[in-house]
Amino acid sequence: MENLIQLVNRLQRACTALGDHGEESALPTLWDALPSIAVVGGQSSGKSSVLESIVGKDFLPRGSGIVTRRPLVLQLHRLEQGSREYAEFGHLPRKKFTDFAAVRKEIADETDRETGRSKQISSVPIYLSIYSPNVVNLTLIDLPGLTKVAVEGQSDSIVADIENMVHAYIEKPNCIILAVSPANQDLATSDAIKISREVDPKGERTFGVLTKIDLMDKGTDAVDMLEGRAYKLQFPWIGVVNRSQADINKNVDMIAARRREKEYFSSTPEYRHLASRMGSEHLGKVMSKHLEAVIKSRIPGLQSLINKTIIDLESELSRLGKPIATDAGGKLYMVMEVCRTFDGIFKEHLDGVRPGGDKIYNVFDNQLPAALKRLQFDKQLSMDNVRKLITEADGYQPHLIAPEQGYRRLIESSLISIKGPAEAAVDAVHAILKDLVHKSISETTELKQYPSLRVEVNSAAVESLERMRDESKKATLQLVEMECSYLTVDFFRKLPQDIEKGGNPTHSIFDRYNDSYLRRIGSNVLSYVNMVCASLRNSIPKSVVYCQVREAKRSLLDHFFTDLGKKEGRQLGTLLDEDPAIMQRRLSLAKRLELYRAAQSEIDSVAWSK
Repeated sequence: MENLIQLVNRLQRACTALGDHGEESALPTLWDALPSIAVVGGQSSGKSSVLESIVGKDFLPRGSGIVTRRPLVLQLHRLEQGSREYAEFGHLPRKKFTDFAAVRKEIADETDRETGRSKQISSVPIYLSIYSPNVVNLTLIDLPGLTKVAVEGQSDSIVADIENMVHAYIEKPNCIILAVSPANQDLATSDAIKISREVDPKGERTFGVLTKIDLMDKGTDAVDMLEGRAYKLQFPWIGVVNRSQADINKNVDMIAARRREKEYFSSTPEYRHLASRMGSEHLGKVMSKHLEAVIKSRIPGLQSLINKTIIDLESELSRLGKPIATDAGGKLYMVMEVCRTFDGIFKEHLDGVRPGGDKIYNVFDNQLPAALKRLQFDKQLSMDNVRKLITEADGYQPHLIAPEQGYRRLIESSLISIKGPAEAAVDAVHAILKDLVHKSISETTELKQYPSLRVEVNSAAVESLERMRDESKKATLQLVEMECSYLTVDFFRKLPQDIEKGGNPTHSIFDRYNDSYLRRIGSNVLSYVNMVCASLRNSIPKSVVYCQVREAKRSLLDHFFTDLGKKEGRQLGTLLDEDPAIMQRRLSLAKRLELYRAAQSEIDSVAWSK
């Protein structure tokens, strides 16, 4: 089975390359879920020397004050014996450093690139991988040393800034804390122990490391501390003896320094009984073994996080839509697909799948009948108006039997007023269809992706509706004009004749202009007009549905599609003008999804092989 730490290291490197370790996303990050070890301690506690002892190389910048001014994520990869050692930086991929003095210089230079040549700090990590046969598989995060006062060139907030940065790492439940304290100082004043206790009061994930044991005053020793009597942790304290400044100046070999460290613990009477669990080499092995055990225990949680995150990423990618095609054919297909989606949503509104279509029926069932009912035919058919039109229609010769021309003029002048409600019904349905177009556009997720296409589709749909409205208005008004141009003869044949059976044929023809006669004409005309209104109340909706609703369902974007087929790739590209931020977001999510799927596969294979 592959070493679990190597697997986590590989996943962390992938996260580093992808940037999946920041706060830019609301989604949980794999980096935060992967167990790691954070090294904390006060300035000059020997923290850097401990790291160099574990690695077996001089590679960290040295000096007075705050030397570590950015977090250093150090990934150690064990190679086979005889393999050549080298290092790689996350910000310089594929560049191998075999000279560790150059590694030290690059750490200092990269720190300065972020913070300038000042003594300020930055929370932006440096990622360094070291490959060597002399290391154990391990990931360590070297954090800036805790300090109590700001020195010249530092902001007054430097003390709190460093504490906040350290807190941000060690407060995570998956973080193992390596608390480095000098043995020649009271543990009660140890910066590392103090800050560790704040996030891990029971010491369940804290390892204590004592440095500078060899520098303690004569007559004193660190046995109480190493045996946990001075401050108890869940795990045994580990003591280390680092190289002295004189050793560093003389470039004493790290391997030789490890050997001298072993000799110190085995030859010093106070520590001889603890020698088997002392030293930097033992520290590296313990941390590696513990880290692997923690990783193994976290596998179910990692699997759960990865599976959930994959679902979230897929969901967000689906919401963002497909990436834009590069060729003209692909772009045309994309535009057509988006338009079809919009057209489908529009039809759903009309067919009742989505709300809105019922408003059209309301126009036919309430608005149109009410408008027809409000027409004031009684004014049109007042006694004076009937007399005026009848006499004008007769001309110089009075009618003999029935005033046909007068009837026609009265009917025509009354029916013309129906055009108003008819046009209003057409306009009302047009307004509803237009509103449904706007709703459908806002509900088409894909159109939110392309602002220019959204505008074009809206414009094309509204133009189509306006053409349909004009045709509908023409057809609907023709229905009214048809009624005006040809009267229903049967209606008048059924009316009582002027000379009825039993009547007086010698009655003066001019008596027919009396009020009673004219009132009967007005009543007949009103009956006929009401009959026509009842007919138009049924036929106007049919005309409107046929010319507007049916056509909108059938050919709303036909003209747009015709114009679309004439456009070139560049013109199609202007329609698919997606927001660059969305494009970048989709690319970032796609890369994260690829990372999480790979992690899912690798962790699942490890889980199944346990």
